[in-house]
Amino acid sequence: MSESIDIVRTKADLRARVQYWRDQGLSVAFAPTMGALHDGHLTLVRTALELADRVVVSVFVNPTQFGPNEDFSRYPRQEEQDAAALAGAGCHLLYAPSVDEMYPEGFATNIHVSGVSEGLCGDIRPGHFDGVATVVGKLLLQVGPHMALFGEKDWQQLTVIRRLVRDLDIPVEVVGVPTVREFDGLARSSRNAYLSQEERRIAPILHQVLSDMAEALRQGGEAATLCADGIRRITEAGFLSVDYLEVRAADSLVPLARLDGPARILVAARLSGARLIDNLGVEPLHA
Repeated sequence: MSESIDIVRTKADLRARVQYWRDQGLSVAFAPTMGALHDGHLTLVRTALELADRVVVSVFVNPTQFGPNEDFSRYPRQEEQDAAALAGAGCHLLYAPSVDEMYPEGFATNIHVSGVSEGLCGDIRPGHFDGVATVVGKLLLQVGPHMALFGEKDWQQLTVIRRLVRDLDIPVEVVGVPTVREFDGLARSSRNAYLSQEERRIAPILHQVLSDMAEALRQGGEAATLCADGIRRITEAGFLSVDYLEVRAADSLVPLARLDGPARILVAARLSGARLIDNLGVEPLHA
């Protein structure tokens, strides 16, 4: 007999289930996703199971975080497979709301997180992080978990969410989960499915460049020089373009000239029809 998972589609049913658990004294962890689940998502579930008694995962392809020329219409939707994967990982509840449930007629509120949402993907994808902040804010209030887990692969998004939760006093602990990688270093992503065999061979250069830059920064290298060399390597490997390759302070995302504290090297680059992002943390040698 195949494993199955309970699915709820309305805020009312979701809140009733979570409140039942809370009344029993159980802790609840939550991981929001847009579906097309891979092992990176399931790592969120496995980590959540180590931290909490019950785990809720949402699958919602959020239209407000896609730009007019982005891939909302062709973003993979596979609820049956996602539900089976979540059941196999031990998730207790799948929340799969409709667009109308999330954004009912007359919806007029938008959340903008200043500072950390600007630059990087914020410049390349105007309005993207407003969509992310709004939907995550709604989901956290709908689920009401004790903790919420997000992958570190989208570091800017994680930083935006941490600031959102802090500034709006949302009573939830935000937990960052390290990026899950393939054997050759490529960060796992739903968008990897867009890559041809040749593009898949090229894609790991992103992680290679980040790793080399991290070591050079620890040895005192200048960020501007290292970023310019990294962009050259990425484009020479076969990427069509590099949206950005930057060194930023890990918490504030302020640009850094040299490594003088905890930092993140962040990259976004385009390989045919896929836009791939990655990042790597780096600490000074004396830290």
